[in-house]
Amino acid sequence: MKILLDAGHGPETPGKRSPDGRLREFSFNQAVAVSVARYLTFEGMSVTFSHRPERDVPLGNRISLANKTNVDAFVSIHANAYGTTWNDAKGIETFVYPTASKQSFALAKGIQQSMIIACNRVDRGVKTANFAVLRETRMPAVLVECGFMTNREEATLLMQKAYREQCAKAIAFAILSWKYRGKS
Repeated sequence: MKILLDAGHGPETPGKRSPDGRLREFSFNQAVAVSVARYLTFEGMSVTFSHRPERDVPLGNRISLANKTNVDAFVSIHANAYGTTWNDAKGIETFVYPTASKQSFALAKGIQQSMIIACNRVDRGVKTANFAVLRETRMPAVLVECGFMTNREEATLLMQKAYREQCAKAIAFAILSWKYRGKS
């Protein structure tokens, strides 16, 4: 099975940081993606990255790579934000395209459940969204938001190696479970 992991955005994407500037979203996204890849590779899965640590990769390039490499699933990893100032928004949510396949919904549900159990955060549920990486990819695709950079408590967690590993293990576990359930 082949998985494409997407550390959402890029190292220089404007505005993708905590209100105090201490956390750049890409640093969280990439750390989690690298750990997920390590767990999946250990289990014999093939993993490709759509991002580059040294530069921003346009959405179109990420989508094109996913479609031309014929991967079995596309998983985009993110840290959420609500506005640009500190606030009370918190929790984990996983997105699929509104008309996504049953496989996409099954993968999203598995990731959401696994993340809530592993990370003990507020469950914001599986939701639908018209994100390009969900709409334009031709395989099961999900986007997971692992916590809010604009919530002081969650921003602190998002900077911690232990929390990043919890997220990575939860995502990898869900992908492996989805694989062994026959992607249904």
